[in-house]
Amino acid sequence: MITFLRFGRAHTLIGTTLSLLAVYLIATRQYGIHDWGMFAWSLFVCLAANVYITGLNQLTDVEIDRINKPYLPLASGAYTIAQGRWIVGVCGVLAVIGSLWYPPYLPLTVLSSIALGTAYSADPIRLKRFHFWAAFCIIVVRGLIVNLILYLHYAKYLGEAASVPPIPPTIWLLTAVIFVFGVIIAWYKDLPDTEGDDAHGIRTLSLIRSKDWVYRAGAILLSFTLLVAGAYALAQHQYYLGGGLIILLVGFGVNTRSLDLTDQASIARFYQGTWVVFFGIYLVFAVFG
Repeated sequence: MITFLRFGRAHTLIGTTLSLLAVYLIATRQYGIHDWGMFAWSLFVCLAANVYITGLNQLTDVEIDRINKPYLPLASGAYTIAQGRWIVGVCGVLAVIGSLWYPPYLPLTVLSSIALGTAYSADPIRLKRFHFWAAFCIIVVRGLIVNLILYLHYAKYLGEAASVPPIPPTIWLLTAVIFVFGVIIAWYKDLPDTEGDDAHGIRTLSLIRSKDWVYRAGAILLSFTLLVAGAYALAQHQYYLGGGLIILLVGFGVNTRSLDLTDQASIARFYQGTWVVFFGIYLVFAVFG
């Protein structure tokens, strides 16, 4: 199980789970009813799509991961290439077929995410080679598809009569915050990986600019976003939501204090801490949004 979680990248699976839960709970507060069976099925197919995307990335990055992430299953030999292909193929099929149970927005969510995930990793497109397009893929999936299209999916099956359900302000605020956070993830994920990326011609922003530039630009952007979002929520009398976002801003500041950009272990801890802030955003919206 530990090996499978590493193959699926546990932090992304947690992020997917929390994002689906937060959007679902916001939708149930809008419509006043629950359908946990629909939520569970939606979560299953989205997690399957998640494993497809992360697994495909590892299949195409084995040599790079032997430098950057030698603990991953394919790079370490815990899984063979054949096993990796089998898992990716099964998860992709389960995600696509399973999504058809709740048309049209769940299939749209899964198919668009899989398409972007494939374009991100696989030849001949392999968008991860270009820092702008790599960030674009992450921003669209994490920032737009997961929040907006999944909300439409939940709303439709919680009783919304309109063919295109109206999107409430809380979802727009969440989308704006996560959209920016998608940029941060796209930038920060490459901070620990410069050695392998440079050796294999992956021109990330950390190599084009510098680790210090990426860290500082990302920290300023994320801090500003959390501050503005928190202030907006407070102005709308959503005091717990606004307070939660401000607390997360403080938590991010604490996370930056121990960062040493010359130490790979420190960078890895910082990146993991940034994902904890990402989890926190969805938890705050799940409870108070």
